[in-house]
Amino acid sequence: MSESTGDTRSRIQAVALELFSEEGYEKTSLREIAERLGVTKAALYYHFKSKDEIANSFILDRIEIMDRLIEWAEAQPPSAGTRRAILRRYADELFGGKRQLVMRFFEQNQTAMKNFSAGKEMRAGMMRLADLLVRPETSHEAQVRAALSLFSVHSTWFAIRDPDVTDEERREIGVKIAYELLDKIGVEVPASA
Repeated sequence: MSESTGDTRSRIQAVALELFSEEGYEKTSLREIAERLGVTKAALYYHFKSKDEIANSFILDRIEIMDRLIEWAEAQPPSAGTRRAILRRYADELFGGKRQLVMRFFEQNQTAMKNFSAGKEMRAGMMRLADLLVRPETSHEAQVRAALSLFSVHSTWFAIRDPDVTDEERREIGVKIAYELLDKIGVEVPASA
């Protein structure tokens, strides 16, 4: 029985992610990934030339999801309801299902991730999404609220250190805080005395 290339690629990513989480990114070798998969290093090389390429593939997969989300968001009318819908899709599509494992990997390996060129593209996509969350507002406060709403979803992975909090609870806490930030966009906030 032959596996499709996409299935093999996904299996490699899943096993690599397991090993990166268990042993750390720096300590994991391609040989270990191949052994756990039950394939030769040559078979692994067919799909990925290095563990950096595997890690970069996580970012590229997220960029693809982000691009689809941006395309959808651009077609929506600017409104408070749209802001919430964009944020919910962001949380669900980038952190739902098994994708939270990738977020854990990013959080645990921030230093290594800074070296990937695709990381800059991911940041640009996030800023584009933040711009879409702001519209039609243009104030600096609105821009900060929009960016922080995205980061609130991310921050739950390192800010909540309670091991009993589930991934779903984590995501919902981030979304709740993000909604609080988004709901103030376009609302006149009185200046502090």
